[in-house]
This record gives sequence, C-alpha cells and structure tokens, in this order.
Amino acid sequence: MRAMVLDRPAGRLALRCLEVPEPGPGQLRLRVAACAVCRTDLHVVDGDLPAPKPEVIPGHEIVGRVEALGPGVAGFRAGDRVGVPWLGFACGTCRFCREGRENLCAEARFTGYQIDGGYAEHVVADARFCVPIPAEYGDAEAAPLLCAGLIGHRALRMAGEARRLGLYGFGAAAHIVAQVARHEGRAVYAFTRPGDAAAQDFARRLGAVWAGGSDQAPPGPLDAAIIFAPVGALVPAALRAVDRGGTVVCAGIHMSEIPAFPYEILWQERVLRSVANLTRRDGAEFLALAPRVPVRTEVETLPLEAANEALARLREGRVTGALVLVP
Repeated sequence: MRAMVLDRPAGRLALRCLEVPEPGPGQLRLRVAACAVCRTDLHVVDGDLPAPKPEVIPGHEIVGRVEALGPGVAGFRAGDRVGVPWLGFACGTCRFCREGRENLCAEARFTGYQIDGGYAEHVVADARFCVPIPAEYGDAEAAPLLCAGLIGHRALRMAGEARRLGLYGFGAAAHIVAQVARHEGRAVYAFTRPGDAAAQDFARRLGAVWAGGSDQAPPGPLDAAIIFAPVGALVPAALRAVDRGGTVVCAGIHMSEIPAFPYEILWQERVLRSVANLTRRDGAEFLALAPRVPVRTEVETLPLEAANEALARLREGRVTGALVLVP
C-alpha cells in the first residue's frame, strides 16, 4: 500500500510503499476512503508532541470500509463504513476508564501518533474505538467530524450554557461548532488571525453575529470562549473578553507558552480549563447530533501524495473549512 510516513530528520512526510497490515485480535482493517488533515497532525510532524511512533503514519480523522476482521471482533462485517478517531486505545480497567473518562487513561494511545493512522490506503484500528458514520454524509464530508467535530462538541459542552460564545481560531473545528451553537440558539462571536477577511466572511456566512481579529475586543462581554488556535497569548485575551463567572476553554492538544497575566482578569469566578482528547460517548452523541443540526462540513479534497502541501497550508493559515486526503 501507499502511505505517507513521517521522516523525522527531514521534518516532513515521505511517500512509501508498505505491506498491507493484518488485523490482530480485536482489530479491523479498513480500506481508507478519506482522512481529514488536523492541526494535531501538524503538531506530530513539527515535533510539538513528544515521542511519536517511529516512522508513524499520521491521520486520525479516518473514514473507511471494513476489509477484514481480526480474531474476536463482533458487531462488524466486511463493507461496513466506519470512522477512526484520535483515541485509539484505552486500558478499560483504570478508574478513569471505569468512570467513562477513558480520554484521561494513562495507558491511552492515539491514532496517527502512537498508532499508524489514515494517511495511507489501508489502516488497522481497535474495533472498540471505531464508530459508524451517519449515512447523510459522504466520505470526505464525514472525515472532519471525527476530530474537529468530536473535540469541538466536547469543548462546547465544557463551555456550559453560554449564550454569547466566542470562538478563537476559525478553522475546521470552529466552523462545525458554530453550526451546533447556532442550532442551540447561541450567539457566536468569531476571532480570526488579524486581517483575515476571508475567514471572517466565512464565519459570518455560518451565522456569526460578529467576526473580527483576535486582537480585537468583542462588542460586548462573552459568557464563554473556546480557544482552538494553539496560541498561548489568546488565553489572557479570552479572559478579558468573558464576563464575570465566564469560562475559557482551551481545546487544543498543544499550545505555545501562555504569557503572564494579572489576576484581575481571572478573578470574579472566571474559569480556565482544558479539553483532553475525547471519549466514545462523545462520538456516539455528536455523530447522532450532527445530521439533526444538520452540520455541513466545508471540505477541499487532495490526493494522498499532497499531504505535505496540506500541512503547509494549515501551518500558514491558508485553509477554509477542512482539507481531506483521498487515497
């Protein structure tokens, strides 16, 4: 099979021809139909996340069709269309797993990071963490739901009942969250890179009541803000933007250093919290919700060999919606 493999010394992906993997006990093998490109993939390639699997194949927003079942797999059959998300394994026995918080499991492993992912023609995955894809979505349109959608949904829940919601970084996740938030009757305020008129127009097109640069203040205080951009300086900016008792949610897996800020912008019971990974419950809830909204993903498809180009565009902020690799 063809696969884009991380060449760590070169800091980029290399096209390789590899043996098609065989599914082990409890695993499925999928023929990959689409794999969205996520900022976390960029963090893996750029070395922001430590100790990835040597020569890992990135990609964790995978839509594919079951080709083969490993020993002990039940509930799937050849031809089923399923998705593979970021969380690829958890122990199932620690206190976090027993409480339904397997996203915090110390033994957790992640697709496209410690487990080979979907920048390839075939992938194997733990059947326990594979999810059915709603019939309402095409392969490419469904792929961003598996991380941008799931993490965005978890972050939105962490924001509570906020009626005035700020979204910092209007990329793949925010363009999905904005639709869900509008469906729930919330007012969305979009913060983009300063001067990014195209992203601001995109946000307004998706129903944002206001869109501006991340260096601007919103027209009124927010109830909550979600930070998707991996920029630590946005934390004090968001704290200044939220009202007393408001919440700031950091939704990324990596962020640059947060600068010092005065206690007064955290005081008055403002809450600062992070979101870590996702759970299988998140997957079931969000993939049931998305067709009801309905969430519409804006995607641009690229061939597998264009993975480095896709990552470069994401790094430079030249993406509207989500990029999706199609082998």
